[in-house]
Amino acid sequence: MRRLRQLAVIPVTELAGVGPKKAEGLAVFGITSVLDLVLHYPRRYLDRTNQARIADLAIGEEGMVLGRVRSVQARRTRNRRSLVEVDVTDGSGYLRCTFFNQGWRANQLKAGTNAVFFGRLEEFQGRRRMTNPVVDLVGDRTGRIVAVYPQSDKAGLTTWELGSWVEEALERAGALADPVPAPVLQRYGLVDRSTALHAIHLPASADDHRAARRRLVFDELLRIQVVLVRRKRDLERRAVGIPHDVAGGLVERFHERLPFPLTGAQRRTIAEIGDDLAAPVPMHRLLQGDVGAGKTLVALSALLVAVQGGHQGAFMAPTEVLAEQHHASIRSLLEGLTLAAEGDNLFGERPVRVEILTSRTTPSERSRLARALASGEIDVVVGTHALIQERVAFRSLGVAVIDEQHRFGVEQRAALRDKGPAVPDVLVMTATPIPRTAAMTVYGDLDVSVLDELPPGRTPVTTRWARGGLEEAEAWACVAAEVAAGHQAYVVCPLIEESDKLEARSAQETYDHLSTGELSGLRLGLLHGRLGAKDKELVMDAFRAGTIDVLVATTVIEVGVDVAKATVMVVIDADRFGLAQLHQLRGRVGRSSASSWCYLLADETSVAPDGQARLEALERTSDGFELAEVDLGLRGEGTLMGAHQKGRSDLRLASLRRDQAWVGRAREAAFELVDSEEGLAAHPLLVDEVALLLGADDGGDADERAERTEFLFKS
Repeated sequence: MRRLRQLAVIPVTELAGVGPKKAEGLAVFGITSVLDLVLHYPRRYLDRTNQARIADLAIGEEGMVLGRVRSVQARRTRNRRSLVEVDVTDGSGYLRCTFFNQGWRANQLKAGTNAVFFGRLEEFQGRRRMTNPVVDLVGDRTGRIVAVYPQSDKAGLTTWELGSWVEEALERAGALADPVPAPVLQRYGLVDRSTALHAIHLPASADDHRAARRRLVFDELLRIQVVLVRRKRDLERRAVGIPHDVAGGLVERFHERLPFPLTGAQRRTIAEIGDDLAAPVPMHRLLQGDVGAGKTLVALSALLVAVQGGHQGAFMAPTEVLAEQHHASIRSLLEGLTLAAEGDNLFGERPVRVEILTSRTTPSERSRLARALASGEIDVVVGTHALIQERVAFRSLGVAVIDEQHRFGVEQRAALRDKGPAVPDVLVMTATPIPRTAAMTVYGDLDVSVLDELPPGRTPVTTRWARGGLEEAEAWACVAAEVAAGHQAYVVCPLIEESDKLEARSAQETYDHLSTGELSGLRLGLLHGRLGAKDKELVMDAFRAGTIDVLVATTVIEVGVDVAKATVMVVIDADRFGLAQLHQLRGRVGRSSASSWCYLLADETSVAPDGQARLEALERTSDGFELAEVDLGLRGEGTLMGAHQKGRSDLRLASLRRDQAWVGRAREAAFELVDSEEGLAAHPLLVDEVALLLGADDGGDADERAERTEFLFKS
């Protein structure tokens, strides 16, 4: 029986008809070996015995039709975006396919081309239409069920060429060794590997295809979970942690002094974290919660567990603005809280001491703080990456909290963990809600706590998509009215591209326009990434103090800026932002009991369908977890798992939305295999596949998750 590794070393040029030019076309898809080819799964299937006709499709339904292109027109819209209109017929009727920002379609879909078009049927100006449908060139490939493969205009290959090469490769490969133990396959009713690979490419029936997909989805998810579960177990075996005494009185006194009750979700997550802190192995937990769910209070409770046992806590934030804000908030919450003269407290009864350390800290102050950290006089230190510099040493770092952890590199997080004689407990936080299955996949080596309840007194933000004209005028009128009522506003400028220079220019132009236009007479401030740290601080201080009415800004305000008097936000060209980013931006308002608004400005006539779906979802709900599921569906798991990973893509068939149950089953099987008496040594084929397909001989390293994580939050 052949192993997948053997197929990985056979070049595609060994197949009939694959010469140098065809090999170049295959390389566009990352296909250079026979293994790459057989793992290049069909995108969909065309059942020619039950093929939809254009005339039979109902408005509002998704459908797939095979048609011939009659004519093509390409032009520019008013805002200079490309627009290609393709007229298609299948003999039963006519269909217009409209493509925004896909100018290359004019060359791909010339008159006379046969293609499959998949999308939602709409009616526009009396014509049947699909907007940005998926297109597959199918030519004359025959069969009852035809596999349709992903294609690219650059590759110059047809789906029937790909299908014939896959068929030859599977025939010549013969039976394949199966890495999954038979008892696991039997438990979940899964077919063997060889049957699955044949049926995914050459299904005799829909049932065959479904059985093949189940097996290959399980394989993909199992490989990832084996990496994550093994990493989790290795960390637990190797690391020496600090078993904290969670029964001390400091945390209880802190909670009693709060002017508001803890939510049920806060009490639950504090208990989960407490169980971790009491254990002899280091905590490695993710705390996720929506904007305003009270994560800082939960994190501070964890830090105080360390402090009451004579250890120290560190709170690391991604920016100086956010670090300063956390420092001010934590000092306020802990004001008057004293540490008893008992246990490892070397300094008698005294207030809990909180300090801040950032790149703005002066050299003399930095030296003073370094001495106080080394002696144990500082209980909690808040800071940026300045906390992990070599000359910063703790007497006994017990708990480290990392806020918005995806903004820190792997090395930075590891350096913070290495700051004490024992490995400190680590709590990483994010305000970007993550779907449950995504958390299990991206953060599978962390335990996850979820804050899914907002504190009382928070007023939901009214969100409106201002599609132009009168609705946009309403947005500016709302800004003026709120300022007149003593409140403040944000205006967020469009995301042009990854360029501080271009975004700064956009912000400056918006500031200049509004100062003499819709918001003339109001006090405007300007904040963007090209400003120096001191200038940013001055602008933010003025906005917090209320001497600026309207802050015109780029996305530098996305995370953490907390000004309770800000009650309205206007986002310009909102369709250019990702869903998670828009939700984060919206979280800058509605931070008090006052009514708040968020206006999303985007001309309805030029917004692509996925942009419309994002804006409509934001209008419909303020539930970050619901939005995370919508975002996952719109963006797809290929983006979620990361395009820059080492090795081959690790999700080709599996969908974290569609296959939620299989994520859990794969994780269950991974724990069973890793925790067995012989461990993974009893399954060398599986170990080999993990190394081959995830690109790391040790089953994956920390960079893998970092890359997946950064893509999870990418807008």
